[in-house]
Amino acid sequence: MTSDPQPVHLSDYRPFPFRVEGAELTFRLNPSATRVLSRLHLVRQAPGDLRLDGERLEVLSLSLNGQPLSLTPDATGLTIPAALIPEGPFTFEAEVRIDPAANTALEGLYMSGGMYCTQCEAEGFRKITFYPDRPDVMAPFRVRIESDLPVLLSNGNPVAQGTGWAEWHDPWPKPAYLFALVAGDLVAHRADFVTRSGRPVDLAIWVRPGDQDRCAYAMDSLIRSMRWDEEVYGREYDLDVFNIVAVDDFNMGAMENKGLNIFNSKYVLASPETATDDDFARIEAIIAHEYFHNWTGNRITCRDWFQLCLKEGLTVFRDQQFSGDMRSHAVKRIEDVLTLRARQFREDAGPLAHPVRPDSYVEINNFYTATVYEKGAEVIGMLKRLVGDEGYATALDLYFTRHDGEAATIEDWLKVFEDATGRDLTQFARWYTDAGTPRVTVSDDWQDGTYTLTFRQETQPTPGQPEKPPRVIPIAVGLLNPNGDEIVPTTVLEMTEAAQSFRFEGLAAKPVPSILRGFSAPVVLDRKASPEERAFLLAHDTDPFNKWEAGRALAKDVLARMVTEGAEPGPDWLDALARVALDESLDPAFRALALRLPGEDDMAQTLHEAGVTPDPQAIHAARRRMGRALALRLRPQLPALFDTLREPGPFTPDARAAGRRALRLAALSLLTRLDEGQAAASAYRAADNMTEEVGALACLLDIGRGQEELGLFQARWQGDRNVMDKWFALQVLHAAPGEAAATAERLTRHPQFDMKNPNRFRSVMGALSGNHAGFHHISGAAYRLTADWLIRLDPVNPQTAARMSTAFETWARYDADRQAMIRGELQRILAAPGLSRDLGEMAGRMLGD
Repeated sequence: MTSDPQPVHLSDYRPFPFRVEGAELTFRLNPSATRVLSRLHLVRQAPGDLRLDGERLEVLSLSLNGQPLSLTPDATGLTIPAALIPEGPFTFEAEVRIDPAANTALEGLYMSGGMYCTQCEAEGFRKITFYPDRPDVMAPFRVRIESDLPVLLSNGNPVAQGTGWAEWHDPWPKPAYLFALVAGDLVAHRADFVTRSGRPVDLAIWVRPGDQDRCAYAMDSLIRSMRWDEEVYGREYDLDVFNIVAVDDFNMGAMENKGLNIFNSKYVLASPETATDDDFARIEAIIAHEYFHNWTGNRITCRDWFQLCLKEGLTVFRDQQFSGDMRSHAVKRIEDVLTLRARQFREDAGPLAHPVRPDSYVEINNFYTATVYEKGAEVIGMLKRLVGDEGYATALDLYFTRHDGEAATIEDWLKVFEDATGRDLTQFARWYTDAGTPRVTVSDDWQDGTYTLTFRQETQPTPGQPEKPPRVIPIAVGLLNPNGDEIVPTTVLEMTEAAQSFRFEGLAAKPVPSILRGFSAPVVLDRKASPEERAFLLAHDTDPFNKWEAGRALAKDVLARMVTEGAEPGPDWLDALARVALDESLDPAFRALALRLPGEDDMAQTLHEAGVTPDPQAIHAARRRMGRALALRLRPQLPALFDTLREPGPFTPDARAAGRRALRLAALSLLTRLDEGQAAASAYRAADNMTEEVGALACLLDIGRGQEELGLFQARWQGDRNVMDKWFALQVLHAAPGEAAATAERLTRHPQFDMKNPNRFRSVMGALSGNHAGFHHISGAAYRLTADWLIRLDPVNPQTAARMSTAFETWARYDADRQAMIRGELQRILAAPGLSRDLGEMAGRMLGD
């Protein structure tokens, strides 16, 4: 491991002592020897040396106000002593040489299939040239690119071009992490947009030749995002052009660089033949997310990386609002909560737990987490519930007015809400500073027409935070009469104490409570409810989320008894779920979600919280029995349900059609459990879109069939990198538990496996960790294989290796044998020669070091 990396602490923040009034960059591109010339115009603001970040830079020249500097950089940058810095404005110039072709870490300037591209968030710009690489240093940039490649792009507006060169100017001050450059043989899918003030904007999505026919949906999503942000948030785009570039080799989903968004190609390229409905939905959401960053992240950025949730939590919340408006708010909310529980609750419950705003880090790349993003968005949602729609709108307008062009903090954000609404948010701020998921326990009492709900909140200790004071928790509640009528519509109760009671008076009969409607706070709700009450809510609740939640809770209760007692599903749950599945008044997408059985990792966490050591193989076997029991209950209706949901006419990616396909494939999955794959095999051959092709293939693989179809799929799609990722992942995700590790190992020897491509690596090793029973097979084979590949990947791409290491984060749930095996693999990772700071920090935190 690198020598004793020291943590960075929020409390150590100090403003940068210089202001960068302008940055001028010239790039003379060469695959292995790119020259970068930088000219920085600076002004002193406080005493001190000038410290510029810089890593892996070959210095060719340095000068100050035109006079050569004889200074030697250290491993992380260059220090210019205060005594050498003149009074008044001055200019620092540097010429360095870098090697994009050798940059397999994919941060800074690197090559992807002959194309130059950049990724500078969080600290990649220091691998391009010397600069104060911190988000609170903002400056306008002017960039010249010299290359014989036909397309040369950077941030801002194009200002000049000629044979072999192009110049760009970004008039809006930005931090270095938002810098972007792309050069390559690219073609554009173009469109026009006119802002609400009448200003024209040229839009372009740049892709490799041959991919331009798969950009229409991404462009449509961009245009809808731009219009939505004007209508809902009053935010208008502020440059003459907006460019998106699709890149095959990318560590993340996308990056919001000002005016030049760079995207993982899987979140741009889509056609009915190559993209599933889930792909279309993700493209829509991620296009929107990166565009919305133009104001919540770019125009107002974060003062330091501890404030990362300021831009990410808010922008995730905004893209969730947008997707709800475009599709279905009820379905979107359920999907978001499923993601939150699967990723963030898991994070909060283990050794990687951290606050939404951490107070220290060793490697900032390790804090691009579900807690910062998804829980950060939940905190925004709670704030909006507490102040109301009008208060939220007023506060956001004030936020944009007050902090435009600034690098802000969480304190700035909360102060805006206090000033706009008059609320004291001191206690609410604990959501940003305290880690862990609160558990809210509920009891009730009924006496003489008065119904009382009593809530108690408790948050378990997390690393470094043993004490957890009460938080503000908005709890949305509705009450239903025994006949199913709603007698108290949704009311938000504001819990501020460790224990608190709320009374509802003047009721004629004891009501049935619907608690935490819309999942109004990211908490674990603990309430003892009978199966009959859950079935009642599944049938009658007017809140779509709680209607689904009641069915989910029923299913988890049944599955828990199947695992721990060997029970079988009873008629109550089966009949209740069958009624939902066949209720044509409900949204098909909602019905499909209702039919989705609880995930195996989710059940492992549920059993662990109940004091039961989860057995992954027992959970897997019980879940399969549960699926078959549901299939048998619906056997008479399944063929008709599958057939009648077939979409007439050509494929459309809209929410209505996608919902019908989701329910159709849910029916096919159940049918496959009864007919040994006959319907799925026929569906595969008849499929005219990727959603149904992949769905049918998954059904076959899930019952140990589909080898012929796998061969057909590979033969058809072996030239499409994004589609082949699906081929790799399907085989591992649906492998039998005892075969998962061997399947993954075999696929790593496939000629098209490339560990340097993050998407391909994730499609195999990410899928292995996603196969719960396979990853945790008692042989330990998956643990060993995962550790082997993380150690192998780390010197090549430490960011991806560190993120994939979270496969091990739940090790403390399991039995002593599995714990010992995982601890052994984490210790083996920590002992690897030359271990990166990224992976070393993650492995150490998981071990509690």
